[in-house]
Amino acid sequence: MITTHLSPTPKPRVPSPLHSSSHHLAVHLPLPLPLPRRHLHHLAKPPAAAAPDLLASVESVASAASVLAAIVLVHESGHFLAAASRGIHVSQFSIGFGPALARFRLGPVEYALRAIPLGGYVGFPDDDPDSGFAADDPDLLRNRPVPDRLLVVSAGVAANLAFAFLIVYAQALTVGVPVQAQLPGVLVPEVLPGSAAARAGLLPGDIILAVPGAAPDPSVPVLVDLIKASPSKKVPITVSRTTPGAVDRESVELTVVPDTSVDGTGRIGVQLSPNFRVTRVRPQNLADATVLAVREFTLLTGTVFDGLRQTLLNFSQSAEKVSGPVAIIAVGAEVARSSADGLFQFAAVINLNLAAINLLPLPALDGGTLALILLEAARGGRKIPREVEQGIMSSGILVVLMVGIFLIVRDTLNLDFIKEIL
Repeated sequence: MITTHLSPTPKPRVPSPLHSSSHHLAVHLPLPLPLPRRHLHHLAKPPAAAAPDLLASVESVASAASVLAAIVLVHESGHFLAAASRGIHVSQFSIGFGPALARFRLGPVEYALRAIPLGGYVGFPDDDPDSGFAADDPDLLRNRPVPDRLLVVSAGVAANLAFAFLIVYAQALTVGVPVQAQLPGVLVPEVLPGSAAARAGLLPGDIILAVPGAAPDPSVPVLVDLIKASPSKKVPITVSRTTPGAVDRESVELTVVPDTSVDGTGRIGVQLSPNFRVTRVRPQNLADATVLAVREFTLLTGTVFDGLRQTLLNFSQSAEKVSGPVAIIAVGAEVARSSADGLFQFAAVINLNLAAINLLPLPALDGGTLALILLEAARGGRKIPREVEQGIMSSGILVVLMVGIFLIVRDTLNLDFIKEIL
């Protein structure tokens, strides 16, 4: 789970760690249920030729982009309001990066809306020789005590966490909170044509109830391990399926012979997912809504932070699941097309992702700036030399910029309609 933080500062110099807080989204997917995992494999499905479908597709992409822009606005507003509450000078507040579509000045602050709504920054005049502030002005951010600077830098994360909870609370009050009930077996949402599974007669919608050597209720990891360990071997499976005209599901015995992958492991060409049923629970009153929202917020937060932990611990295996803003908008558009209700959790999860990633103590992230401030506090208030700070942050910005460009290019090339063109 990586966030790329670009620095679209209006002047060509390299920003200091206190000059700006810039944010450009790239979130680890898959998102928690109810967003289906298939959205990761079929990003931004090409619309049909009919005009209404094209219009719906454009509207869903706009909805997803609006969600991301709102999240950036909330994050940057956290920094801005924290600085204003402490009387700290702020020179710029920008949503988006690239060319300015609109800008105006209100007091000492210039506000701007830029062309690409996937980032933003709050600018501080600390290193601007034309700002009119003396270098020793006590209301410059870099001259404020450690607690004030910690407040300003961490306020973006706090704002995203608070906004995520408000989204979940609004979801509880309006459409209800999804509750997942685990059912027996493993669901087969998709079967690739011509695959070993298709040749064996496995169909989309089947539920695998039993396999040899596994408990009566197999799990996805157990099935994956069994298939990988059984190239070119017969694997009997018991599935439950619904046949046309039948009221109840029937049990079917099949035998699958996994194909051999290039690495010598078995594969059968299916998508597997836990078998579950999602229902929506609606609160009876505000107290019920609060309980449901706290429970759902805690679940989503745990899922996001656990996903970040697993990504960092197994980065070589999970790097391909790190997605940039193109993939995020594609997934959000798919959610908007399937169900407007899903935008609630999409927005909450992106907020939580951005908050979690920004806490990482890496250069160009809020966590990196917090680490430098805490290091200064540990040194008894002795400031870290400016050239050292600038070297750390500029190198971090360069790496993050390169990662961001790579993710945008890769995710764009992975879009279905781009694959069709190519």
